[in-house]
Amino acid sequence: MKSLPDNPYNPMCWIIGEPTIGQGCWIGAFTLLDGSGGLTIGEGTEVSSGAQILTHSSARRTVTDRAYEHVDRKATHIGKHVFIGTNATVLMGARVGDHSIIGAGAVVTEDMVIPPYSVAVGVPAKVVKRVDYPELDAAQ
Repeated sequence: MKSLPDNPYNPMCWIIGEPTIGQGCWIGAFTLLDGSGGLTIGEGTEVSSGAQILTHSSARRTVTDRAYEHVDRKATHIGKHVFIGTNATVLMGARVGDHSIIGAGAVVTEDMVIPPYSVAVGVPAKVVKRVDYPELDAAQ
C-alpha cells in the first residue's frame, strides 16, 4: 500500500503542492491541504482532524462533459492564529481573517471572506459572533 507523502506536520495529513505554512501550526490527522492553487496558512493556526482546505475545483470541467478543459484554481488564505474545526471545509479563493474560528463541519464557500476575530459556523458558513476572550485582550 502506498503511503502519503512525508510532511513535517502529521503523517496522516495529505499535502498537495507547496503551501506556505507559518510557524507553530498544528495540523490534525486525515486533513487535506491543497496548495496547488496557492495556499497560505498563518502562524499559530490549528487545523483539526478531517478538515479540507482547497485551492482548486474540477466541477465546471466535469459538468460540461469536459468542454471546459481546465481545473479552476484560486489562492486561499488562512490568517494567523485561526482555529479550523473538525471536518470543516474551506473552498478555493476563501479568506479567513486572523484569530477566527471556523466551526466543526462548516463550509467556507468559494471567495467567501471571514473577517478577523469572527466565529463562523454552518453550511454555508455564516459569521455568528465575534471572538471575545479576556485572554486575547490581555495578550494585545
